[in-house]
Amino acid sequence: MPANPLGVALRNRRAGHHTLVWARPDLAAPENLTLTSPAFAHGAPIPERYRGRLFGANVSPALGWTRPPAGTVELALVVQDPDVPMGKPATHALALGIDPELTGIPENGLAHPSPVAGVRHGKGPLGRRGWAGPMPVRSHGPHAYVFQLFALDRAPGLPAGFTLDQAVAAIAGHVLGRARLDGTYEIR
Repeated sequence: MPANPLGVALRNRRAGHHTLVWARPDLAAPENLTLTSPAFAHGAPIPERYRGRLFGANVSPALGWTRPPAGTVELALVVQDPDVPMGKPATHALALGIDPELTGIPENGLAHPSPVAGVRHGKGPLGRRGWAGPMPVRSHGPHAYVFQLFALDRAPGLPAGFTLDQAVAAIAGHVLGRARLDGTYEIR
């Protein structure tokens, strides 16, 4: 397939890792958890199975993590693509209400509604809730998909359909620990 001229023209335009919620000083905390997936290793390509779809199923990869620090009341998960050719990263998943007693989320556990009890989804791309898999512009180059898990000392208490800005404001200053898992995806 020939290169997409738009993707080629935008190759040097990316939001950047400094725009991730991970980089925010008010969400800084010790990296005292480990986040993994049986579907891909840190820094490795995310399998085609988890690719985003405009219509139809978006299957989220299974995730696992180590025990959060003492005092954790809730876990929050934000998945962002910092390589989009815009000023801020695209949000591919935004979930609160994850029970800290869990050691992971099964495959497609980020579907909306979630099969995992207690998980509440915020609004992601185009107002969508739940997992929105990788769909980078063809020929733009590889994109990072950054899974960011935060251990919180209190429940944010946001209603369903919250935004990323509302979630960040609610968890700022309440992060006891965090973990990160980066995957990549590219459409040539």
